[in-house]
Amino acid sequence: MDEFASIRHWTANRQPASWQHARGVALGIGDDAAALDFGNAEDGITGDKRLLLAMDTMVESVHFSERTMRDEDIGFKALAANVSDIAAMGGVPLHAVVSVSVPRAYGAERMKRVYDGLYSCAERYGIAVVGGDTTSSPAHMVISVALTGAVEAGLELRRSGAKAGDAVFVTGPVGMSAAGLHLLQHAGASRWAEGSQRLDDNSYGVLCAAHQRPAPSVLAGRLLLKSGFCHSLNDVSDGLSSEAWELAEASGLRLVLEERLLPKSGSLSTYAASVGVNPLEWMLYGGEDYVLVGTVLRESADSVKAEFHRHGLPFYVIGRTEEGPPDVELIPLSSRMDGAGAKAPRGHRVKVEKKGYNHFGT
Repeated sequence: MDEFASIRHWTANRQPASWQHARGVALGIGDDAAALDFGNAEDGITGDKRLLLAMDTMVESVHFSERTMRDEDIGFKALAANVSDIAAMGGVPLHAVVSVSVPRAYGAERMKRVYDGLYSCAERYGIAVVGGDTTSSPAHMVISVALTGAVEAGLELRRSGAKAGDAVFVTGPVGMSAAGLHLLQHAGASRWAEGSQRLDDNSYGVLCAAHQRPAPSVLAGRLLLKSGFCHSLNDVSDGLSSEAWELAEASGLRLVLEERLLPKSGSLSTYAASVGVNPLEWMLYGGEDYVLVGTVLRESADSVKAEFHRHGLPFYVIGRTEEGPPDVELIPLSSRMDGAGAKAPRGHRVKVEKKGYNHFGT
């Protein structure tokens, strides 16, 4: 099957032309470039709007392997990572272009499964897939996705808007994806080889799902934008620590997090204890949770939380912002001991290391 036949095999009859037209697609897959009627896309935004553009790449052996991801999961997650970036701006995802570099060993049917996962994510979030590029690869599969979105003009949520005295929040538990990755990497090969079912047959299946099929927080981002109380926003892709530092540096202030307030799932705690890992390590530095972290006007945090709950969404206040040079600090649990073995005083703070996933870190 040549390049063009492969593309048709992966993408044909996936999305009705009438649906793509409603999403603002004038010309989709089949020409040298897509043509988009962005202004008339049915995206729920009235009045002036701005175009958002995000891009993300996943590389085999860096972001995924056969041990940790099914082919369908790879496609789903490649698009979901971009959806999360649009969500972090308060926007609505619209159009995707997909570039794949495919090793000969993959074959057309395996790549079709990758596209099955990608289109599953596209269907969930109302995204029109409008084109891309295909090349061969000598060894590893690479998939890059660029995604457009729309947001009300001038209302984009940024990292740089936090104000001293804000409440710091997250829109869901953190550390789940990192725990799931650890579980998948350390599970016996017989539990995962040859396309066997994911580890859904035990109490840790939710951790595996968090890593393989993340759920970007689009509705949460829209609620935060519409509330008018959200001052800054970021998505947790590289770890809560890394994203908190980005907010602190962009806004020029200090974030103070409280360990007792960090949302932690029971499955995460149980699994961490079973393998001798401090769950806080995954929660702060794990990444790929794709929940949102940001700041809101402290006086309005309760009303924002109530609005989230009306939509069936979680919302956790986990700290506050303070004036001062950019920094991220953590108030540990009261039972935490200091380096000498003595109980730390009430309100004691520790500096949160500026680390998380970094492709060029040492």
